[in-house]
Amino acid sequence: MELMINGTNRVVAPDIQTIEQLLESLQLTGKRVIVEWNEQILQKEEHGTTVIGDGDTLEIVHFVGGG
Repeated sequence: MELMINGTNRVVAPDIQTIEQLLESLQLTGKRVIVEWNEQILQKEEHGTTVIGDGDTLEIVHFVGGG
């Protein structure tokens, strides 16, 4: 499946079906992230139930601490 993630075309495994699974594959599980899926900002609770499809567009922002 091909997705547009943060402006870059990326091919992901066909077994990745939800936003939550995608975040796991990108090693972003447990991090503070904001996900925009097809121009809709998702609540964290929606990550496990939102099904992604070929050609979807995502913007993923994660926060990095530092000082």
